[in-house]
Amino acid sequence: MPSRNAVPLLALCLIALFGIPAIAHAKNENHDNQLSNKQKSIIPIAAFTANGDTVKLKSALVHGLENGMTINEIKEVIVQMYAYAGFPRSLTGLDTFLAVLEDRKGRGIRDEIGKDATPLPAGASIRDLGTAVQTRIVGRPVRGPVYEFAPIIDTFLKEHLFGDIFGRDVLDLQERELATVAALASLPAEPQLRSHLNVCMNVGLTEPQMRAFVSILDAEVGKDEAERSERLLDAVLQSRQPSK
Repeated sequence: MPSRNAVPLLALCLIALFGIPAIAHAKNENHDNQLSNKQKSIIPIAAFTANGDTVKLKSALVHGLENGMTINEIKEVIVQMYAYAGFPRSLTGLDTFLAVLEDRKGRGIRDEIGKDATPLPAGASIRDLGTAVQTRIVGRPVRGPVYEFAPIIDTFLKEHLFGDIFGRDVLDLQERELATVAALASLPAEPQLRSHLNVCMNVGLTEPQMRAFVSILDAEVGKDEAERSERLLDAVLQSRQPSK
């Protein structure tokens, strides 16, 4: 069945050519060991959407716009949060963002809308796309007892989270993972946070960039969130060391 969702452009081409999604290589890696202004802005927006702090979210949204994020990029972060914090928090975040935009418009500030997601080609398989995204970011096919116990969660993860959401090219995989770990640190959800900190490294984020992520949490979100993330990041980095 055709999907209304989207995939990065390279994946679009490879699906068209081979019928096999290749999201694995469609990412925008930052090789200078610094987080971009957009990446920095995503962290508090995701965290405050996930934990429901609308007062701090308003400030983070304004900061994101002033840092050059487009309206559609910020909307994409907030929408993604429903996969982790639920529809109520995501909808509240969108309402908060709409109020911020209306206030800025009333003061004569014009914010850039930005690009929308690229449509998925008719007939492309969202299951194949989502499976490819999940396999790419985890580094291997995902299976295990929990998916055998509740197979529908595997379907939802592959088709919806990694296909419908992560397959949209408004944000790249690094940006989506920064949003994810910010949310998981704020909920908190430690097992999933550790898993996605590892995924951050898989999609090309470096140790200095992840240390910067922790520093932003500490400065802008909260010390508990930062300490939790630093502890789990240390464990992830240790586990990724080559065995002697």
